[in-house]
Formats: sequence, C-alpha cells, structure tokens
Amino acid sequence: MEITFETIVFFFLAAFTVVFSIFTVTTRSIVRSATYLLFTLFGTAGIYFYLGYTFLGSVQIMVYAGGIVVLYVFSILLTSGENDRAEKFKRSKLIAALGAVVAGAAILLFVILKHKFMPAISETTPVETDIKTIGHLMMSSDKYGYLLPFEAVSILLLACIVGGLLIARKR
Repeated sequence: MEITFETIVFFFLAAFTVVFSIFTVTTRSIVRSATYLLFTLFGTAGIYFYLGYTFLGSVQIMVYAGGIVVLYVFSILLTSGENDRAEKFKRSKLIAALGAVVAGAAILLFVILKHKFMPAISETTPVETDIKTIGHLMMSSDKYGYLLPFEAVSILLLACIVGGLLIARKR
C-alpha cells in the first residue's frame, strides 16, 4: 500500500473523529461532552470535504456543528447546576455495554466480509453536480427529493429554540 499525503490526511481525520467520539461518551462533565461532540462533528465534516462532498460537509458544519451543538450547550447551561457530573457506571452496565460493542463489531465485520460491494466509479470520468440540480433535489418531494428531511431538520431546530425559550422563561 502506497502512503500518500491523502492517506495520511484521511487516517488523521478518522483517528481525530474516533478519539473525540470516545471522549464524548466517556467524560463525566456534560459540557465537555458537548464540546467533544462538536469536535467529532468537525472531524466528520473534514472527512466529507476530503471525499469531495463539499455540500454535505458544509451542511454538517452549519446544521450539526453550528446549530445542534450550540442548542445542546445552551440547554445544558440553562438546565444544569454548577457541577453536574454523570453518575459512575455499575460494573454490570459496563459489561453489558462492552458486550453490545463486541456484538456490533462482529455484525459489522460479518457484513463487510460477506457483502460484495459495487466497484467504485472510475476516476477517469468525474461526476459533478451543478447547483441547479442540487436546488431541484432540495425542493422536490419525489422519491429522491430532500424536501421532507429538510423540513424535518427545520422543525427539529424550531422545537429546540422553543424549548430553550421556555426553559429560559421559567428561570
């Protein structure tokens, strides 16, 4: 296997995302967990940009890293006390979680080894999509349209804003 700069960048982004994902679920401070989640989402956006999915990477940063994490932090700071920390796991819960991780990894490995994936598109014929096509797909409601997910995200953000306002109003 030839080691190129692109390979190094990919492995760096993958390791960055995995490390901060682990930090997200193992830290006891909920504000730190939200911050680590932000770094995880930035790493995921970096992988999207690396793969050439600039639109998806931009949406990842704007919607998730920009909107959802800010709303998480806002709601955490409004609802939690000074030193809120996650409770320590019991040994039985830790063993159950470890078993679930091992089972999930075994299923993933089985699917990867048994499934015949389609070959990638040859690199001699680049596939580019213009903005007009993306715009039509965003606003179409047919089978391959994105109107329903787009509206679902907007309703989610609206619900988060209303919930944050109600929490702030009660204080």
